[in-house]
Amino acid sequence: MPVMHNTEKEAFFRELGLFAGTLAYRITSSGEWNIRGFIDIFRNVYTLSSDSKVLSKVLEIHLLPNLLHFAEAMGYSIEPAEKQNWYPDFTFISKQDNNLKFAVDLKTTYRNRLDPDFCNGFTLGSHGEYSGHFCYILTMTQGFTLSAKLRIYLQ
Repeated sequence: MPVMHNTEKEAFFRELGLFAGTLAYRITSSGEWNIRGFIDIFRNVYTLSSDSKVLSKVLEIHLLPNLLHFAEAMGYSIEPAEKQNWYPDFTFISKQDNNLKFAVDLKTTYRNRLDPDFCNGFTLGSHGEYSGHFCYILTMTQGFTLSAKLRIYLQ
């Protein structure tokens, strides 16, 4: 990574951290998910399952408008992953320097029932084309109690 990108990485990290601190308020009310499930054309509502893949996709969809607004405010464009399960979930590309890219991955996992200070595992991706790798982790306990943390994994 070029030295000149260190300042941009620090600024992106700082602003992403501030933004991440607001995300739980954007997706929950009184500690409960704003989204209750899926609705079909007959107006049947299907509640969310506890499957972390389903929850990850719902999280991506629910947060996308907020991520787009954040990217625009920071002077970045945003590209979602080309395919499901490709790293990262979102690539932020500087509008001033196309070589300045940040990987942002959204992760969902559950707290370890035997030790709530730990969570179940998840995979992290990494590729050399990014100036920084950032991971937003949504941890849940049984009953969908949410706790969100921004974790930073730098190359």
